[in-house]
Amino acid sequence: MQHDQLQGDGDLMAEEGPLTTGRRRPKRLRRLLIGGALAFTLAAGGGAAAYKYGLFSDIGDPVSFGKVQESAAAEDIRQGVSMPTGPKSEFVRTYRLPDGTQIGRTTLTGAKSGFTGDVWVWVPKEYDEPRYAKSAFPVLISLPGGRGYPTNYWGTGPGLGLQKAVSDGAKAGTSLPFILIMPVHNADTKHHFDASDIPGEPKMGTWMAEDVPDFTKANFRTFTSRDGWAFMGSSAGGFGAFKHVLKHPDRFKAAIASGVDIVPDSPLWKGNTQAMDENNPEKLAEKLIKEGGPDVYINFQIGTKENGREKAERFMKEYGKGPVHTKLQVIQDGEHNGKSYVRGMREGALEWISKVMLAPTPDPGVR
Repeated sequence: MQHDQLQGDGDLMAEEGPLTTGRRRPKRLRRLLIGGALAFTLAAGGGAAAYKYGLFSDIGDPVSFGKVQESAAAEDIRQGVSMPTGPKSEFVRTYRLPDGTQIGRTTLTGAKSGFTGDVWVWVPKEYDEPRYAKSAFPVLISLPGGRGYPTNYWGTGPGLGLQKAVSDGAKAGTSLPFILIMPVHNADTKHHFDASDIPGEPKMGTWMAEDVPDFTKANFRTFTSRDGWAFMGSSAGGFGAFKHVLKHPDRFKAAIASGVDIVPDSPLWKGNTQAMDENNPEKLAEKLIKEGGPDVYINFQIGTKENGREKAERFMKEYGKGPVHTKLQVIQDGEHNGKSYVRGMREGALEWISKVMLAPTPDPGVR
C-alpha cells in the first residue's frame, strides 16, 4: 500500500495552507497587519486586493450549518429522516468556496474509540434551501491517502476539486448533493493503522465506522437507512473506504476506492492473523458472499499511470459476485493523486455511486 503523501497533493496543500488551517491570527496581530498593509493594498488594487491577501478574511470565524432545520415538530419529521440529535459541535470556517458554500473544522473526541482528531465538513448549497429543510441528505465519508493526520487533504485542499465536483454534478443532475465528512484517518504521523482497531493501538476502525457517523448524525439531517451512507478514499484511505463497507454492510452501502491496495499490511499487526483477517477485504467479501448479503457496491478507480490495476481486477474477478457489486473506473493518464481521482469521479464514479444511494427530497410546496 502506498502510504506516503499522494503525488501532487502535498504541493497543493502548501499552496492552499494560509487559507485552510482554520486558526486565525491573534486579533492584535491582525490589526497590525491591516494597519500596516492597508494603504499598500488599497493603492495596489483597491478593496479586492485587501480581500485577496486575507486582510479582511473570515477564515477561523465560527460557522454553523443548517440554518433552516431542527425546528420541525415531531409530526413533521419524514419517515426515514433523522434530524440532528445533538449535541452540536462547534465549527470554525477553514474555507469559503466561490459558490458560497463553506468548509468547517471541529475537533472530535470519539465516545466509542476514545480517539481525538479533527474532522472537516462541507455541505452542498441545497442543504440550506428551505425546500429541503425536512429532507435528509446522503453522506460521503471522505478519507485521504498519505499520513491522514493531523489533516485530511480533502478538507484542507479544496483546490483538489472534490467539493466542486459534487456541486457541479448536483447542478447537472449526475450526482447527488452529498454531505462530505472528512476526518483524519490515522492516529499519528509515524504509523498507518489500516483503518482498523489493531490490538493495543488507537481504535481507528471504531473512530471511522462509529464515532464519525455518530458525530454526523448529531449535527446534520441524515438518512436512517444505510442507503444514505457511503465512503470514498484514495490510497490508504481507499483501503479504509471499501473495507468499512464490506465489514459493516448493515451501516454503509457503497464506496469509491481509488489507487487502493487490497489487504491490510500495517506492521503494527505484529503477526496477529485473526485480527488482520477481521479487517481483510478479501475475507470480508468471502463472508458476505457466503451469507448472501446485504448488497454492497464498490467502484475502484485506477489511473493508467499508476500501479494496482491488476490487484483491483483480481479482487473483482474473485469476489465481485453475489451481493458484492464491483466496477472499475479507469482514468486515462491518471496518476496516484487526488486531482486524478476527482477527475475519475467527474467522469463516472460520482454518477455511479449516486444511482445506488438515496437522494434528498424537496418539499413540493416550498421554493
